[in-house]
Amino acid sequence: MTQTPNGTRWSGRTTWVHRSETPLRAFLGTETGSAAVLLGATVAALVWANIDASSYQSVWRTGLAVRFGHWELGQDLRGWINGGLMTFFFLVVGLEARREFDLGELRERRRVVVPMLAGLGGMVVPVAIFIAINAGHGSVRGWGTTMATDTAFALGVLALVGPRLTDRLRTFLLTVAVVDDLASLVVIGSAYSERLVMRALLVALAIFAVMLGVRAGGLRSGPVYLVFGVAAWVAVYESGVDPVVVGLAMGLLTYAYPAARGDLERATDLFRLFREQPTAELARSAQIGVASALSPNDRLQRFYHPWVSYLIVPVFALANAGIEIDSGFLARAYRSPVTLGIVLGYLVGKPVGIVGVSWLVTVCSRGRLRPPVGWAAVGGVGALGGIGFTVSLLVATLAFTGVELEEAKLGVLTAALAATVGAWLVFRVIALLSPLRRTRALIGTSQVIVDLAVPVDESRDHLRGPADAKVTVVEYGDFECPNCGQAEPVVRELLAGHGDVRYVWRHLPLTDVHNHAQSAAEAAEAAAAQGAFWEMHDLLFQHQDALRITDLVRYAEQLGLDTDRFRGFLRGRAGAARVAADVESADLSRVSGTPTFFINGRRHHGAYDIATLTTAVKAAKARAALDAAAS
Repeated sequence: MTQTPNGTRWSGRTTWVHRSETPLRAFLGTETGSAAVLLGATVAALVWANIDASSYQSVWRTGLAVRFGHWELGQDLRGWINGGLMTFFFLVVGLEARREFDLGELRERRRVVVPMLAGLGGMVVPVAIFIAINAGHGSVRGWGTTMATDTAFALGVLALVGPRLTDRLRTFLLTVAVVDDLASLVVIGSAYSERLVMRALLVALAIFAVMLGVRAGGLRSGPVYLVFGVAAWVAVYESGVDPVVVGLAMGLLTYAYPAARGDLERATDLFRLFREQPTAELARSAQIGVASALSPNDRLQRFYHPWVSYLIVPVFALANAGIEIDSGFLARAYRSPVTLGIVLGYLVGKPVGIVGVSWLVTVCSRGRLRPPVGWAAVGGVGALGGIGFTVSLLVATLAFTGVELEEAKLGVLTAALAATVGAWLVFRVIALLSPLRRTRALIGTSQVIVDLAVPVDESRDHLRGPADAKVTVVEYGDFECPNCGQAEPVVRELLAGHGDVRYVWRHLPLTDVHNHAQSAAEAAEAAAAQGAFWEMHDLLFQHQDALRITDLVRYAEQLGLDTDRFRGFLRGRAGAARVAADVESADLSRVSGTPTFFINGRRHHGAYDIATLTTAVKAAKARAALDAAAS
């Protein structure tokens, strides 16, 4: 614990980190732990099925029904899990995919093309292998079992065995897996539906149309969309199509966007009203105001993701992964076309499809379209694509029964285990490369998306560090913000430890919550007019609790500045335009809170402790070295 300038205690991580961890990094953090829970549930299902197979089957065949008058919706417990609870799994997958599409790597639309086509290639080749092995057998109907990559399991394994250098690899895998999942759900709905009731399907489409109309009208009430979702789920179920498609569709339709500064200011006003009159009505208004400042995607993912990762997916594994295993069964299964088709489809077809199509698109486009990662990383994603646990088991339960179902489950489990080992080997080999080759193998040569809307201008920006530094760290900050005060000594430590890093300060006074932030920013500009910006910057952070005009003038005297000139600068608000220009640049970069960092133009997500920032700076250096070598 260290002492901050305003006298509070600090553990080395700012409270702002909780807001910064909402994107893919938090998604993957949850998946790391949930992969272990999922593995435990799978082992538990296998142990249970081999100790007492009859009790295992009887539990999941327990009938459950919902009745309203003469209308009844009923299925067994396994059916409710596979078609009901798993809807929320696909909802979370859709939410994260939409977030990447709106805010992440995929917001540059041409970057969607390669992973999307790679995902399709990673389905077609395994299906072709399965059909070739099962041709002439009735088991060929199970071709859909080799299509999908398990998003949760694959991301969890990647978080455990993969590199820590970049999020691009995770985004590429996520996109491939979502394409798999979406296409698999279409296949489930069309090829594995025993009956198709067009009237119910048209009702489901009508419900979605009304929901989109309501959303276009600006309604953002969660309970209303919950009603739409439940109604659509029931309609799709009655149509004969697997209703889990509703979850993915609703996730993909849920916008993600950063909190706007105007929304945050309105939330502040509502909280102030509550602070003045703490009534239940104003408390409710403040709560709604704070929640509405975040995008629906943020709110839904924050709520559902832990439940899905730590409860729903493990329960699915417990209900579906149990098979009776003995030497006779293993000998028969590993010679059966069902098991062999699934294992070879996943372990051979997935890497060949993903890598082959990525290479083909790159060659045919003459390099204009290329994977967002290096070719070794594409191979790692191909290996991870062989983890087809969740959706593959879901399709297997629809396509097979009896012994064939048990053989299919064994094939899925075998492929998942072998693919995990294969991915670990790929990334271990990559780790043995030299730093420059490892970076090229993982990152590739595609350009980095720049989030900083206004580039650094040496003639106007306030800079510390060498002008020719490989890495530039830009901070949007507020002199009265306690989180900025906590991050400031970390920045100084970062600069002291890295001689090839330069630092840029830009003003973003949060005037709705910090009464003296604007005047402090203008005081820093008044000092800059006399060549003492950084000296004033440091003093302001040392005295965050004393930023009145008299305090600011005293700091000018302490620095030996011309106080009359300093007072005149403040009185005439000569620095207001300079501060406003920084605020405008923050708005263009969709910055709404402080501190917000950009490293080589890319927005930094995560904590601001020295270890996290150092890791980010090292990654930026590696990227810069790779670009320099390429040029």
